[in-house]
Amino acid sequence: MYSRQQLAADIRALGVVPGDVVMVHASVRAVGDIASGPDEIHLALKDALTPDGTLMMYAGCPRYYDEVGRGNLSREEEAEVLEKLPAFDAATARADQSNGTLVEFLRSYPGSRVNDHVARFVVWGKHAEFLISRQPWNYAFGHDSALERFVELNGKILLLGADHDTVTFLHYAEHIVDIPGKRVARFKVPVRENGVRVWRDMEEFNTAGDGVHANWPDRFFAELTDGYLAQTSSHGGAIGDAECYLMSARGLLDFALPIMINVAGGPILRIGGDCEVPRPSAP
Repeated sequence: MYSRQQLAADIRALGVVPGDVVMVHASVRAVGDIASGPDEIHLALKDALTPDGTLMMYAGCPRYYDEVGRGNLSREEEAEVLEKLPAFDAATARADQSNGTLVEFLRSYPGSRVNDHVARFVVWGKHAEFLISRQPWNYAFGHDSALERFVELNGKILLLGADHDTVTFLHYAEHIVDIPGKRVARFKVPVRENGVRVWRDMEEFNTAGDGVHANWPDRFFAELTDGYLAQTSSHGGAIGDAECYLMSARGLLDFALPIMINVAGGPILRIGGDCEVPRPSAP
């Protein structure tokens, strides 16, 4: 059985230091038996980060809130959702269960904040307000998003026993990379406007399992993540029983973007209009 103090020591040994900005993907089960339960994981992370640090996780939204119009539901299912689903309330809605249980423990814990969007991030700490200070309605993983500000803060990604294919940050790379043929998902979200529930149109570069581009291989995010870990000779470490890795978001972005361009066959990359990276030459 692991205590909060033991988990905090493991987190520090992995390389998390006071003042870091860390985005976490976690498997509670992988950590093992924890004295007092899963809240001790995010509390141990906060201990390692100190009040000068910042913690971030992706919560998303419960089932159906971003489903209408995607083509995943039958006509009858969509009609029922349109009739019955209440307006999305970012402050109270549970996290998407597919993102693991820890994010819901963090979301519902005193001191956590969320952005008002179905592409919802949970934040805590010094830079929490900055991370969720602005939120584009469309293309919510791209420019001017919480993920872009996370990069600006030299954020780190912590994989805490998590599947390497679940790195939400790579959706930011997909959103900003300039390649032809990116799939666009269009759907409707129920929101409350002037006291009335309305269905508002939304769009994003496709974040579903089939990927943003037809050329993406299966488990592409895991390939990118593992490739970056290999390039940086990152051997990781244990937090409790969980196999864990800590990596630079900027480093992963710089590694992933040229590969995405090469796989998609696009000409060049443009990041915020500030720089261009030529398409990698064929070997």
